[in-house]
Amino acid sequence: MFEKIFAQIQEELDLNADQKYREKIRDHFKMDVSNFLGVRIPLVRKIADKYFRELKGLEIDEILKLCNQLLETKIYEHKVIAFQWSFKHKNKYQKKHFKVFEGWLKTYVDDWSDCDDLCTHTLGSFIDRFPEFIPNVKTWTESKSRWLRRASAVTFIFMARKGEHLDTVFEIASTLLLDEDDLVQKGYGWMLKESSKAYPDEVFEFVMKNKEVMPRTALRYAIEKLPAEYKKAAMKKA
Repeated sequence: MFEKIFAQIQEELDLNADQKYREKIRDHFKMDVSNFLGVRIPLVRKIADKYFRELKGLEIDEILKLCNQLLETKIYEHKVIAFQWSFKHKNKYQKKHFKVFEGWLKTYVDDWSDCDDLCTHTLGSFIDRFPEFIPNVKTWTESKSRWLRRASAVTFIFMARKGEHLDTVFEIASTLLLDEDDLVQKGYGWMLKESSKAYPDEVFEFVMKNKEVMPRTALRYAIEKLPAEYKKAAMKKA
């Protein structure tokens, strides 16, 4: 069954591929365009929804197996579909699925868009459901992989948007504070920004405590949603 659906998905993607868009997006995503068909993301998501309906009745483990088959192609649009399908089953996640999702992160994520798509949805909702895996996520902060380090922060955006796990947010931000990779800096800065919506005073205090060593990129992300007077104080040079 899936072979037929896979062929139909690929046919629709090929029909909607845009070579000019493919070249234009190369610099934006900073990706190897050989793995990018050039289909606009809203169209990819419509295709994902269309064929997901044909998989109705399958158990989550079967769905994740199909997602894995899509990910194995390493084609960007296939990854979008796989991550969307997995997120649609967020209420059926089981503890055993952490190894699956962490395996996807380590094996198939190779750009910031992949990282954010997987982490702010599937992985974030998994950790929200099973917070006992938070220590596992914290270990990613020490990884040599820029994507795992970014993932350690952006996974908590799902919870930060609900005003949860502030202590963990600060712990991860502190560990990543001096990371030299700008994509990691943007990742933990984004996490702080989301937390600042519920805890503006606490995030401001964290920023002020660390502003002398905090990379400017991370700082700007972190204070984006703070009140104007907080922004001014944070950006003021000593």
